[in-house]
Amino acid sequence: MHPTVIELFGEPVSSYFTLLLVGFALATVFSARRARATGFDREVMIDLGLYSLIWGVLGGRALHVLADGQLSNYVYSCIDPTKVVWRIPQDQCAGLPGTWDAAEGVCRGVERNCFAAFAFWQGGLAYYGGLIAALAFGLYFMRKERFPVGKGADFVACGIALGLFFGRMGCFFGGCCFGSPTDSAFGLSFPSGSPASEVQWRAGLLRSIHHASLPVHPTQLYEAFGCLVLAAALYFYVEPRKRFDGQVMLVFLGAYSVLRFAIEFLRADDRGGVLGLSTSQWISVAVTVAIVAVAPKVKQLSGVVRTTS
Repeated sequence: MHPTVIELFGEPVSSYFTLLLVGFALATVFSARRARATGFDREVMIDLGLYSLIWGVLGGRALHVLADGQLSNYVYSCIDPTKVVWRIPQDQCAGLPGTWDAAEGVCRGVERNCFAAFAFWQGGLAYYGGLIAALAFGLYFMRKERFPVGKGADFVACGIALGLFFGRMGCFFGGCCFGSPTDSAFGLSFPSGSPASEVQWRAGLLRSIHHASLPVHPTQLYEAFGCLVLAAALYFYVEPRKRFDGQVMLVFLGAYSVLRFAIEFLRADDRGGVLGLSTSQWISVAVTVAIVAVAPKVKQLSGVVRTTS
């Protein structure tokens, strides 16, 4: 776990955001090269990548605030900071800043901050929120630029999967999105003070947050390498054999939904959920249903475009 890459002008540079930006950059370059190789305007793909970064951060932050179980804290931080509760050790409370509630054994907020929900640089981005926001904008943008939507979606599909690899590696170095305790050979222990250590301490599995965590499933690595395999499969197998424009993107969305749904069962970090399934699992189900519903229409529209082009 290495949450900080370097310090720049005295400020720590987050490993997570560094690798997130690397992922976006590589996805954009990959998509632009694919467009140029097939005779399309690569500048559209470059612009789309830059705009997608903005919309991805906005969407990821919005879903985190609304669905990851922290909404009440964000609301109270603006209207009544004394109701904000952080379940952390006493020695960490003053650095938030906060005041220690000895009776409840929790840290409570002391400063009103109506912008806490927007401070994405402090952590807290939900991938699916970013993906949905970026895809929605991408459809609008490509239509606006009169770029073939199906082809453009296929150009970016492999890039998104590749970018996800770096994003999840950023999660690993930052310590977030960790898995449940395991005795398997794949188990990894995160250092004291890490999110995994904190959650296990709150659950009574550790005597102190200053102890290293119990070995947990490295779910960040599972998803990272799963996305790397998916990117290779899309590029070397699906793309050369696709039957209609947009098929590569649909395969990516479907395959990622299955991967994410399965990995969510192994995760143990704090996040929202309903009826035994996490928010991401419900979104995965919705995405899969949507793919089944729209795939025939996408294939039909792709056929019309090819016939008339």
